[in-house]
Amino acid sequence: MLSSDPVAVFAAVFATLYAAHQFADHWVQTQCQADHKGSPGWRGRAACAAHVGTYTLTAAAALACLPLFLDLALPVGPTVAGLAVSGLSHYWIDRRRPLRRLADRLGKDPGWLERGGGLYALDQSAHVAFLFVAALVVAA
Repeated sequence: MLSSDPVAVFAAVFATLYAAHQFADHWVQTQCQADHKGSPGWRGRAACAAHVGTYTLTAAAALACLPLFLDLALPVGPTVAGLAVSGLSHYWIDRRRPLRRLADRLGKDPGWLERGGGLYALDQSAHVAFLFVAALVVAA
């Protein structure tokens, strides 16, 4: 019988989404998507949507392995909702301008953002925060 313990589901889902995030963001994403996902207009939106599509498929495939290997029951509705949280937040973050505006409003040092890898650090930490929320949605 598959376990549905919410703590176990949360832990497994968060770890799985984090691993899938790292793989999809750095291996699955094409160079064209990486180069243009933050660009203005339809080209940027299309590149970002394509990246988020493959990103979400990667996460879904990884989550589909959990019941097979860990004897965990993932509820379909909450799992779809968690993937939506992950995918939609990923799109918002990867469009770049919204994240940059938020960083500016919070007073983040522009020099650090541009030179010191600050935008990448903010990007990745925001993704992980939303993966936490997505795992809560699945496990709740």
